Amino acid sequence: MNRKDKAQQIQHILDELFPLPEVPLHHRDAYTLLVATVLSAQCTDARVNQVAPLLFAKADTPQAMGELSIDDIQEIIRPCGLSNSKAKAIAGLSQRLVESHQGEVPRSFDELEALPGVGHKTASVVMAQAFGIPAFPVDTHIHRLAARFGLSSGKSVVQTEKDLKQLFPRQSWNKLHLQLIYFGRKYCPARGHDSSTCPICSWISA
Repeated sequence: MNRKDKAQQIQHILDELFPLPEVPLHHRDAYTLLVATVLSAQCTDARVNQVAPLLFAKADTPQAMGELSIDDIQEIIRPCGLSNSKAKAIAGLSQRLVESHQGEVPRSFDELEALPGVGHKTASVVMAQAFGIPAFPVDTHIHRLAARFGLSSGKSVVQTEKDLKQLFPRQSWNKLHLQLIYFGRKYCPARGHDSSTCPICSWISA
């Protein structure tokens, strides 16, 4: 079976298991999603969803975040790890939004990736889940699944994103990104994975 046929079957399985996947990071708008996504680097979504509301209770707009010191932000987000760099990024991107974008989160990859602390994956999450613009955010988990399923060479997240975009219809990217996240957590973990009980791996290896 070629990759294209395999991708179609995988999409069918994911649609059955997770027909209406929700964005795992709790947020109210594009700005709070952007900040939550920055916090999620090397941190679980569950932890972010515990910590982010404490930060947003103090500041949930770029203007309000600008009133907090980096130390204030760092103290709140410390449980998420990498708190020094994340606090600087949140403060910096908030300032840039106020100075260059009238306090609004821009709707383009180039402008998002120009913000402090915002890489391609974070920009992709915001474009896809805040603005509904087709993107395929690839984190380490999706990168791992794509290699495990034989959909990508797995050489880099950049190559994995390119491969997945070629295999799946553009209009499905935003949903598939979320479906793969939930599938990996429930059925296809990195450790202790039993391929015989995995709805996709058991079929692939049969």
